[in-house]
Amino acid sequence: ESLYTQVKQLLCQHNIDRIITIGSTIAKHLNDLPNVISFTTTQEFLKQFNTQSFQNETLLVKGARGFNFNEIVVLLEEKNHETILEINLDAISHNLNFYKSKLKPETKIMVMVKAFGYGNGGFEIAKLLEHHKVNYLGVAFADEGIELRKAGITTPIMVLNPENSSFRAMIAYHLEPEIFSIMGLQAFLKIAQQQNISQYPVHIKLDTGMHRLGFETHQISELCGILNNNNFVRVVSVFSHLAASDNKDFDNFTQLQFERFNAMFVQINKVLSMQPIRHILNTSGIFNYSERQMEMVRLGIGLYGIGNSEQECQVLENVSTLKTIISQIRDVAPQESIGYSRKFLVTKNIRVATIPIGYADGIRRAWGNEKGFVIINSQKATILGSICMDMMMVDVTNITCKTGDEVIIFGINPKITEMANVIGTIPYEILTGISQRVKRIFYKS
Repeated sequence: ESLYTQVKQLLCQHNIDRIITIGSTIAKHLNDLPNVISFTTTQEFLKQFNTQSFQNETLLVKGARGFNFNEIVVLLEEKNHETILEINLDAISHNLNFYKSKLKPETKIMVMVKAFGYGNGGFEIAKLLEHHKVNYLGVAFADEGIELRKAGITTPIMVLNPENSSFRAMIAYHLEPEIFSIMGLQAFLKIAQQQNISQYPVHIKLDTGMHRLGFETHQISELCGILNNNNFVRVVSVFSHLAASDNKDFDNFTQLQFERFNAMFVQINKVLSMQPIRHILNTSGIFNYSERQMEMVRLGIGLYGIGNSEQECQVLENVSTLKTIISQIRDVAPQESIGYSRKFLVTKNIRVATIPIGYADGIRRAWGNEKGFVIINSQKATILGSICMDMMMVDVTNITCKTGDEVIIFGINPKITEMANVIGTIPYEILTGISQRVKRIFYKS
């Protein structure tokens, strides 16, 4: 009796949107609460409840083993498109804590959640990072930051690629712009003045050798002249980006970037009323140059389990696993061919499985034609012929399998880094390229 009373208090305290009870005992105790739906048995729920009514909701399924709630979980995970990207939130937490272990306790962390959280899901990752109390989130464009704000994320967000046309929206949603040019600074100051805003937080980007965005050495004097005694903005950080922190062969150049940054920062700091945060280390920088951590670092791809060295990869946990199922299996005789343009010519009797994933889902066509493989029942199945828009065919001649069996596209094996090396790209491109039509499923212990 006391347990049910406690559960009832928790439900009321946390403003649960919907409560679904199974069994007569719990229904008797909770039915006077709003938004309660009751079922006598698990089977009754499975027959009557429309799972399509769940939209953008987090579900907690809790019950004794005898109720067979695992059947409900299977039902809730049913998909129209059988391809899913599983994201291990525990692995993300592990990877975050690994990089934290290389920092001083007082060093702040900005985590990149741009490009839909590197393909893993922007809001869900941001929510986890907010739980871990990271100091900043980084997004590429204002739209990404606005989406996070609308979803309830309150952590400070820096926009790395702000367009002048987005400044008003950024102010409305409390997003902090990266300022990388005189033109951009003047445009933002004009809007701040029009809205009678003072001390709005901005971040100054310095170009120390990447030559992508940022103020160069010869522009610092003009920048300081504008910032001096300016009350419309407050420079909360000054930062730069390392071009080759992942490769010790370029150590001399990386050291030169540190020197350039320090020299420019000294000039800027002289005209500011408060010393801003400095940050220059990215993921590889944290791993290889932790002595240069300054007041903040920026963590990107490493959070998602991908390192730039074998040593780094050994301590990171895999976050993303792309899965699908076998749609059909057929026997194919010699002199037949597989796929478009007869790219694979059959020379002996083989069994071929078709799986419902292709380049429209983000799988690079270069991974086809026997260069790549998938994993079926712990065995490698070579990709035959060209990868199609929505499908690919694999050799299962020596694999015991059936229609509906699980297929691993990437994860622990094959690793994304392995795929990238074979097809001549980088893991970032593969991970961020996974289509939005692929359902993301987040799980933790």
